Amino acid sequence: MTFAIIVHGGAGGWNRSAARKQEAIAACAQAAEAGRAIFQQGGSAVDAVEAAVNILEDCPVLDAGRGSYPNAEGNVEMDALIMDGQDLTMGAIAAIQRVRHPISLARRVMLESGHNFLVGAGADAFADSIGFERCSVEELLVDDLHIDEMTVAAGGVRMEAIGDTVGAVAIDIHGNVAAATSTGGTANKRAGRVGDSPLVGSGAYADNWTAAVSATGYGEALMRVVISKRVCDFVGTGLSARAACESAIRVLEERTGGVGGLIAVDARGQVGWAYNTLAMPYAYAVNNDPVVSDS
Repeated sequence: MTFAIIVHGGAGGWNRSAARKQEAIAACAQAAEAGRAIFQQGGSAVDAVEAAVNILEDCPVLDAGRGSYPNAEGNVEMDALIMDGQDLTMGAIAAIQRVRHPISLARRVMLESGHNFLVGAGADAFADSIGFERCSVEELLVDDLHIDEMTVAAGGVRMEAIGDTVGAVAIDIHGNVAAATSTGGTANKRAGRVGDSPLVGSGAYADNWTAAVSATGYGEALMRVVISKRVCDFVGTGLSARAACESAIRVLEERTGGVGGLIAVDARGQVGWAYNTLAMPYAYAVNNDPVVSDS
């Protein structure tokens, strides 16, 4: 059986600093390699996507974990979702504060909370109840906010980040798929705003029958077309992972005028990606072939 993992560092402008983009691509390559190492050690697809996203959450030029944006009140509220395609179990958090690895907390929600989705104060209380490691707000912020340029999208002017959201999808040797998405949100958002990232079917989806998908981009548009589940549905009609991602981006454009990107791995082990922004750093590893990375 094939094992494969593909990761992304966020769809966005990425045109203010070539060095930042190269750092993001390098982080994606490192994350893909970390996911492959999990497979080589006998780990599952869920293990691999969590390990990969942890690395992306630690990269300061990416909008997740360290490198997240402050909201209008100066706080950092992060969202994350992880999903196991074997039995469709999932864990999600929204508006969580003071954690370096939101995706790992989302997995603990999946495994230990008795629920699927915890938000705000409830997510914070759960983190404390299980002794999950906390950090300061200052550890999450970087000195130079990676805001790129004003962009007209989805009917309004918004600030397009250099990198918006990170994610990983994988398939293990048993044919099980998994998806994970983590984000630090948009700069100066209203307190309590939640985008697509932690919403099942929008920010990510995983189903062994079809595919695993992670989305990135303008959340207010992505959630309107339930974009990750849409990719899985396209795979179910016979499209490859790549063609399904491209088709879903066309739906996003035609129905909402929105911008974003997608990565996917289908049940046959084929990886795919598509985006309609200037760039989206990504990397993938299939079996023991060399890691491929680009943007």
